[in-house]
Amino acid sequence: MDYQLLAELLFPNVTETPADIEAKFPPRQLPEGAKVTRFAPSPTGFVHFGGLFPSTVGERLAHQSGGVFFLRIEDTDAKREVEGAAEGLIRTLARYGIRFDEGAVIGENGSICDSGAYGPYLQSQRGPIYHVFAKKLVQDGKAYPVFTTKEELEALNTVDKKAEIKAKDWHEDQSAHREEMLKAREITLEEVKAHLAAGDPFVLRLLADGDPEKKTPFTDLIKGKLEIPENDEDFVLLKSDGIPTYHFAHAVDDHLMGTTHVIRGEEWLPSLAKHIMLFRYLGFRLPKFMHIAQIMRLDENGNKKKLSKRDMGANMDDYSRMGYDAACVCEYIMTLLNSNYEEWHMQNPEKPYTDFPFNIKKMSSSGCLFDFNKLNDVSKNIISRMDADTVTARVTDWAKVYDPEFGALLSENPQYTTDIFAIGRGGKKPRKDLATWADAKPYMGFFFDELFTVEDSYDEKFDPADIKSALSAFLASYDHADDMNTWFEKIKAVARSIGYADDMKAYKASPEAYRGSVADVSMFLRVAVTGKLNSPDMYAVMQVMGDARVRARIEAMIASL
Repeated sequence: MDYQLLAELLFPNVTETPADIEAKFPPRQLPEGAKVTRFAPSPTGFVHFGGLFPSTVGERLAHQSGGVFFLRIEDTDAKREVEGAAEGLIRTLARYGIRFDEGAVIGENGSICDSGAYGPYLQSQRGPIYHVFAKKLVQDGKAYPVFTTKEELEALNTVDKKAEIKAKDWHEDQSAHREEMLKAREITLEEVKAHLAAGDPFVLRLLADGDPEKKTPFTDLIKGKLEIPENDEDFVLLKSDGIPTYHFAHAVDDHLMGTTHVIRGEEWLPSLAKHIMLFRYLGFRLPKFMHIAQIMRLDENGNKKKLSKRDMGANMDDYSRMGYDAACVCEYIMTLLNSNYEEWHMQNPEKPYTDFPFNIKKMSSSGCLFDFNKLNDVSKNIISRMDADTVTARVTDWAKVYDPEFGALLSENPQYTTDIFAIGRGGKKPRKDLATWADAKPYMGFFFDELFTVEDSYDEKFDPADIKSALSAFLASYDHADDMNTWFEKIKAVARSIGYADDMKAYKASPEAYRGSVADVSMFLRVAVTGKLNSPDMYAVMQVMGDARVRARIEAMIASL
């Protein structure tokens, strides 16, 4: 076979050489040890929670080392592409603190464009680049064409990324496929010319030289030392429409863009032998690989299952709807990524997670467990440290989108809302009532007359006459200007006036001597004012509500008894 002639027959319009292309993508000038990482998703739908893992790892490794983190959109599979998915992906990642130094961005007209010197960053716009390297592989005798019938072509065109990941052949019978592959290698120049003259399409396949009985030692930065069986499959480089497969495109792009670390899911491990071979054939330096374990969840039987795209919490857009603050989700992810993050955070409670020295060695090789309870705990801690102005602003912004009526109430009463959220905030032990912004309405809705309802009732053991007497006596002595001590002394006086103990120690020593205690009187007031048995500090609640609203609530309760 005259491979030079074969290359000219297959790629007559390709005049550039790999050296010409590489001159357009010179090596990056970066500090010693700087890492160049990328996030390279396909625009096929929403951002999966699992997608935030490699993007967070890539962002941390690049920026901690003074390197570069870029976004490449792998949109070569037009059949799976979802309109607007790329734009949505960029916006979602930005919401969760994923800051790219270069790559695909949303331009002023709302469409995707490039920002950086190593583009295009959309693979669909890099076709001529791939063809240059494809032609070189043919010239080197490392790739060959396979012309197909219409039926075979349709079968090949249905192969997508997911199918490639699983390494499924286009024939179930492996031996038959092997035999067909070896036969395809024997194509002659005369046959090539005849096919091209007839206008027959072809796919370009790599000519594998591997022996699956032999293994190549390989070190993955997460999985550790591995032994990879050599690849003996002539896998597809270019499909019949000239579009590259993931295998070929990522090798060319990561080389030209200077990627030092490839961060991806462990489902790509079966393809690693192909990529090692491809980088070798192309004469490229192999980047370091990190294969992240899958994120698991517990099913109803307590068994671990992969977090699938249908599970709650898989779609990153769900978190906005549920009211999770982006910073809380980011910090939760750090607890999953590095085992020592929580210890560091306890020692540095005021520092942002971006100050944490992220370490690849602290990542789990066996995967992590997604847990909403843990996310809620993390979220409560973070929100409890926010000031009242911040909480007010974020709750209001969320409510305007997802609960407009509630949002309107908050917007009409910004200072009132801020005063509400200031209750119990600050200090060494702040209140931790909110895990999400959606928790705000159940927590503090009673402050607004439009949302107030009496949710909890008084225990039947209490005589309604006692409750009415206590509430009436409190109103008779209530002065909104009282300080907390004076306010509570008046509640104790109310307790004494109806035969209730004003001292809890005395009550606990001889409960039979009293009709109830001062705690019960406080509960009478709490239910009347808030409609709940549990609420923030009652003195603070009344101070925020104001004299008129407090009196109106208590009077309404008296009237209802």
